[in-house]
Amino acid sequence: MEILKVENLTKIYKNGNNIINAVDNVSFSVNKGDFIAIIGASGSGKSTLLHLIGGVDRPTSGKVFIDGKDIYDLDNNKLAIFRRRQVGIVYQFYNLIPILNVVENITLPCDLDNKKVDPKKLDELLETLDLNDRKNHLPNELSGGQQQRVSIGRAMINSPAILLADEPTGNLDSKASDEIVTLLKKANQKYKQTIILITHDLEIASMADRIITLEDGKIVKDVRN
Repeated sequence: MEILKVENLTKIYKNGNNIINAVDNVSFSVNKGDFIAIIGASGSGKSTLLHLIGGVDRPTSGKVFIDGKDIYDLDNNKLAIFRRRQVGIVYQFYNLIPILNVVENITLPCDLDNKKVDPKKLDELLETLDLNDRKNHLPNELSGGQQQRVSIGRAMINSPAILLADEPTGNLDSKASDEIVTLLKKANQKYKQTIILITHDLEIASMADRIITLEDGKIVKDVRN
């Protein structure tokens, strides 16, 4: 079942007299439950593409369909609501709220949506994330790997259609990086969570079911592992 469809997606930036095609007529689709890695050199358009898929930025042209919904047919308010409910995003830097504890950070999307937290789902997530003994801790009381696990929990609490991870291991040591990638793989297998992971690390990308390579904003390779 197709969960994501990207059609002729283009993002053009102007820098003085220079025109930069950050994303250049990209098209592909993703099935529910797929684990995709998008790789490429710095400046290849990986993060720009991810932001366009997630509704964080609007394209110059092209379309993005998530679970059949044309997200750029929505106005900014409706898009923000859709993104909060249907798109989970994990960044390199954890973006946790420093005055909120682990549970409060994870359940923040529910609070913003005035949605009751499913206690069973929360308990299961804390167990999966190995955060049961840290649930009342503040972010500054956690290691980098633990903070990133909290951000993954926050991204997953609403059972989004897709989870987008932008270099989620870029700020971690090798041991914590391995733990985070293993956790994403576990989430993909246990919850059938669709994941799109941006990385420059080929070893990390090899954990995915499919690897898309970008170069100068274009897809130059698309292979299944």
